[in-house]
Amino acid sequence: MSRTPGWEKALRYLLMLLVLAVTVGPFLWQLSTSLKSTTEDVYTSPPRLLPGHPTAHNYAEVADIIPVWDYALNSLKVAVASVLTNLAGASMAGYALARLRFRGRKAAGLAFVLALLVPLESIVIAQFTMMRDLDLANTLTAVVLPGAVGALNVLLMRNAFAALPREVEEAAVIDGANAWQRFVRIGLPSVRGTLAVVAIFAFMGAWDDFLWPLIVLTDSDKFTLTVGLNFLHGTFAQNPRLVAAGTVIAVAPLIVMFACLQRYFFRGVGEGAVKG
Repeated sequence: MSRTPGWEKALRYLLMLLVLAVTVGPFLWQLSTSLKSTTEDVYTSPPRLLPGHPTAHNYAEVADIIPVWDYALNSLKVAVASVLTNLAGASMAGYALARLRFRGRKAAGLAFVLALLVPLESIVIAQFTMMRDLDLANTLTAVVLPGAVGALNVLLMRNAFAALPREVEEAAVIDGANAWQRFVRIGLPSVRGTLAVVAIFAFMGAWDDFLWPLIVLTDSDKFTLTVGLNFLHGTFAQNPRLVAAGTVIAVAPLIVMFACLQRYFFRGVGEGAVKG
């Protein structure tokens, strides 16, 4: 095999560093700003990434100004519920579309594809009316329900199950396994990587959602973190250190979750392989 030229390898590393700077740079800057004391100027030229006197006072001050931890707990409840409903609903729907034969299967698959084309803004009024008619407005349940089973997650699970060899499932049928047993004992253990992808997508979508919780929630004690921080943004307008601290608090759980599931996330590429 021919070796990669040195200039080509250097170009690849340069592009990787550029992408890293564009994607990670803003977060590092926010983290640095959140650790700077009031005696440091955050608008110095040239800018200083490392704080001269790091302090965690900004985080404590954010918690004193607004009930940020209560908001974070509400967001955590919504995100965990979204993960559980998407894992259960998307996996069962994806398995049915990929492995079961029933009338209307292709139409159901097409419906999930078409659902991806519908923007949230076009149905948000109908969603709010439905939640109000169900007497669920101004509840965290109303925040979870519209995204309980995402169309994209169903299609991801459908593709993962469709890649499994049919010989393994046919052997289970000969042994007398019903559809539920095949789903639990053969299907789910073989698509753990895709399950991790669905969990990450569901958690991120629920944690970062702003428009729908802003519309359906009215009591401040039920606000999610994104709504709570934005609702009191005027308080932070003159202090970018507090804005940065609130941003880091909002992003930290996403980083922790991805760090915990990254092993399964990257294994999703090899889904469907026969395991000995």
